[in-house]
Amino acid sequence: MNPDRIRKLVIVGGGTAGWMAAAAISKIMGNLPDFSIDLVESEAIGTVGVGEATIPQICLFNAMLGLDEMEFMRETHATYKLGIEFVDWTRIGHKYIHPFGFYGLDMMGVEFHHHWLKGRLAGDTSELDEYSIAAMAAQSNKYLPPAPNQPKSPLSRLGYAFQFDAGRYARYLRGRSERQGVNRVEGRIVEVEQDPDSGFIAALKLESGARVEGELFLDCSGFRSLLLGQTLGVPFVDWSKWLPNDRAVAIPCTLGPNRKPITRATARRCGWQWNIPLQHRVGNGHVYSSAHISDDEATAILLADLEGEPLAAPNPLRFLAGHRARAWEKNVVALGLAGGFLEPLESTSIHLVQSGIARLMTLFPTREFKPQEIERYNQMTQQEYVDIRDFLVLHYNATERDDSEYWTYCRNIDPPEGLAEKLAMFRSSGRVFREHNELFTETSWEAVLVGQGIVAGGYHPAADLLTDEETLKRLASIRGTVARTVEQMPTQEEFLEANGGAIDPALRLTA
Repeated sequence: MNPDRIRKLVIVGGGTAGWMAAAAISKIMGNLPDFSIDLVESEAIGTVGVGEATIPQICLFNAMLGLDEMEFMRETHATYKLGIEFVDWTRIGHKYIHPFGFYGLDMMGVEFHHHWLKGRLAGDTSELDEYSIAAMAAQSNKYLPPAPNQPKSPLSRLGYAFQFDAGRYARYLRGRSERQGVNRVEGRIVEVEQDPDSGFIAALKLESGARVEGELFLDCSGFRSLLLGQTLGVPFVDWSKWLPNDRAVAIPCTLGPNRKPITRATARRCGWQWNIPLQHRVGNGHVYSSAHISDDEATAILLADLEGEPLAAPNPLRFLAGHRARAWEKNVVALGLAGGFLEPLESTSIHLVQSGIARLMTLFPTREFKPQEIERYNQMTQQEYVDIRDFLVLHYNATERDDSEYWTYCRNIDPPEGLAEKLAMFRSSGRVFREHNELFTETSWEAVLVGQGIVAGGYHPAADLLTDEETLKRLASIRGTVARTVEQMPTQEEFLEANGGAIDPALRLTA
């Protein structure tokens, strides 16, 4: 047995990040002899708790934990999410969907969108959304799970995620974590003790006088970044020149008419507004730039556009887009907001927690804390932040809107290098490349590039293996198959009710 093995892991902060880490690590490593996990949190310290939308990778995390999906749906009051609908981003009155899964069918050895691009030149006026089972099902409030064992069915091309109550998700994972041996310690941290020679974190002193020792610490303390930022002094890399939004105000409301399995992001004069329908209520928020609009006006815009009655007072948030220069320093690894923040436009916050946990499991250290492991973790984490940043900037930079100083600023942003290369490639030849297994797939890039009005400069020559007539015929056939499949699917509510995922109707909050 390795004498240098980590035996005492301490997680600072609960909330979604803390309890995701606790649940995952205790599930994977909980049976190691002499290995223990303490999670320190205080009921007196609130969590941000507004992140309610996820991306398909969450399915892998839940499966790793062994969650029963219907139990999970009930416990977190979750709905399905088949993509994100962007309203008024390209121009006012325009909308498109970034769907989960894939478009159409790849043909003649090239991606489907090249055939769609060829079809447009041949006179086809169909939208890319019409070839996505996820987009069309979401528009009709329909849902069935993917069918990977039926390759000829459009359902084999479906991807999905969840919209859930983040507070309920954290409590649900807390229950599982504690059953898996995680020890929750209640208390406010008043002092962080460091080894005088190495600077490593040695222990946490609580308001009660209790002392929590550890060998590896996970900083899940939110924006405070208590260990990584405040104690170890790891600097913050500011990306606000590319992502100028630095405020948000969030508020839940009663259920309204929109209960589709999709997150809606509506562009506003100085930011954008989210709408996330859960089983019991709707999550709403307005993300904006304080340099272009006041807090009071931003709150008024949000309140004026709720589809139901408010269920709480507006919750204001302040943030800065960017990340800590290093996510792992000495014996501290930061997860979630403690390590950085990229606004919730593409629902990546919970994924960044998940991917951070996965990287930690791959590179889990001994008490030697070898620099090669730490450096690799930090390189991978930084690259993921860069990739997501570039994808987010695309939404703002590729716009026709000129109705405010805010949109004029966004439209004239000098794109980061990675985004500039992708834009140049698509404008030149209609090609999209997924670099180093980055988070967002070719389908995602295609959805937003096309949706935001970027014009492809061509299509793959192999698409000409089909005549124009055959291309148009096949496009029409795919659209028809997608439409017929959606027509036969149950509504989301019918699916949940039939499979045991629906909450008690008495818990639904309606006006």
